[in-house]
Amino acid sequence: MHRFAPLLIALTATGVASAIPDPARAQCRLCDQPSTDRPADSADGDGELQVGTGLNFARLIFSGTGSGAATVRPDGSNAAEGVVAAVGPRATVGTVLVHGAPGRALRVDFPHRLDLYSVSGGHITLDQVTTDLPPLPRLDSAGYLSFRFGGRLVVTGDTDGQYRGDLPITVEYL
Repeated sequence: MHRFAPLLIALTATGVASAIPDPARAQCRLCDQPSTDRPADSADGDGELQVGTGLNFARLIFSGTGSGAATVRPDGSNAAEGVVAAVGPRATVGTVLVHGAPGRALRVDFPHRLDLYSVSGGHITLDQVTTDLPPLPRLDSAGYLSFRFGGRLVVTGDTDGQYRGDLPITVEYL
């Protein structure tokens, strides 16, 4: 017997960008002396980090009660184990876009484990959070870096419901 559980996970990444300068402002063509130099790093280190899509496991199909896990990998593939018989076709990876000074090397930090909660007080765990970031992430020549992230959702018992959580991401220049 398969039990269809609407386990809607709306995991959003909250971005914290530090040590990344403000995006370059458009040059005024009416200004006295336009410059083509790269803007200097700002003192406060603000930058831009955008979440394109949140990690979403959509719906899971259970084969009974007990424990199991569903995995959505950064490449979009997924897997099920234990009482989780399948991951729904609408599961999506999370995507993040970072903008800053062109060519700069970055350190990207995020937790590898996160607790998710439902409105009714239910609790599940997201662990093994992974990305498709290269070992030494670097902004491209236009000052952009995009990456995807996924993870493994661990469920036990009766976990029907909508679960949410924030995945803090910190980006710093090296």
